[in-house]
Amino acid sequence: MRFAHDTEVNLQAAVQLVNTAEDPETLETVADLDALLAQYEYTGRRDRDLDELRSIHELRPVLRELFLAERDHAVEIVNEMLAKAQALPQLARHDNWDWHLHAVDQSAPLATRITVETAMAMIDVIRADEMSRLGICADEGCEGIVLDLSRNRSRRFCSTTCGNRNAVAAYRARQASP
Repeated sequence: MRFAHDTEVNLQAAVQLVNTAEDPETLETVADLDALLAQYEYTGRRDRDLDELRSIHELRPVLRELFLAERDHAVEIVNEMLAKAQALPQLARHDNWDWHLHAVDQSAPLATRITVETAMAMIDVIRADEMSRLGICADEGCEGIVLDLSRNRSRRFCSTTCGNRNAVAAYRARQASP
């Protein structure tokens, strides 16, 4: 299943945002947030202050709940997110992006825009009945979210770090057995 480019990017950004809460915390400063947003080409209003950073921290558990919800519960969460933000989907084209959806004004607070963009992306996931593409990292010590956009649904780890740690452990286990 291939999703629209903006859907995939919004899902990837939101999953990475949620995973910044894992130990160790990796979203400690406004500069950390700037780096994350630059990676996913977020546009629009930015306050670049501690209140904005705090609002993003408060958003992470909400997004985590959405990503791990059963399909029908995910629908409830998405509908609540969109209603609360008074979302009005419209096509937009800007910067290097061709036509894609925006559902709140670019002057809305960052947390609101991330909430709505993630909700809009999850609409595609829910409608396609692809909730199984979201899950928990297979690393025993990690609770990170995995977004599997691969064709063969083979992604098991939330990051290269977790994947490498497990590959090394498996290698050492094979070497240790007679």
